Amino acid sequence: MKDIARFLSGFKSFQRTYFCGDNQLYTQLSQAQHPKVLIIACSDSRVDPAILLGVEPGDIFVVRNVANLVPPYETSPGRHGVSAALEYSIKSLKVEHVIVLGHSHCGGIEALMAPNRDELGEFIAPWVTIAEPALRGVACSLTGKPDTLRHRACEQAALLISLENLLTFPWVRERVNDGNVYLHGWYFDMEKGELLAYMAETGAFEPLVPRCDLK
Repeated sequence: MKDIARFLSGFKSFQRTYFCGDNQLYTQLSQAQHPKVLIIACSDSRVDPAILLGVEPGDIFVVRNVANLVPPYETSPGRHGVSAALEYSIKSLKVEHVIVLGHSHCGGIEALMAPNRDELGEFIAPWVTIAEPALRGVACSLTGKPDTLRHRACEQAALLISLENLLTFPWVRERVNDGNVYLHGWYFDMEKGELLAYMAETGAFEPLVPRCDLK
């Protein structure tokens, strides 16, 4: 019950900020939302994009799932939650930026790399296979390297798989080609407190916001 009480206290703080005085923001937001950015992030409790990026309500449209994965475009029967959110944000909200936000110490990628993956659950195992090409690439290029290095490389490679899969959606690819939508691959380094971005020019993740300089 301690956590619940803390959550209610947190809501009261939110309420005081947005409703107990000038509630103009939510008066506007109650009519419609107009975010310019879609963020596809991990469900991990340590990497809430709204907290990491310090945004206001209404600023970002967010999809969170295990390992921030984007499945490839397909029209087979099923419940395509990520695809539905992507379709809505692109076609209806007309977002201008799509950010895939990965992070270090990702449990979903750990599940992908586990030798006993099929024993981890009936939904997790098939879900993380979306990033199977990333795992194969790391296995080929980093055989015998330390697990920490392989894990980080797989996290970043899986992020790139999601960016590639975004372009399999015809209405995403069309808007990207027209210059109406921009795709970004960001990676949060939890130890360093650093935000990296994938740079196509160099084929590497480079600091977008470098670590704190405490000197």
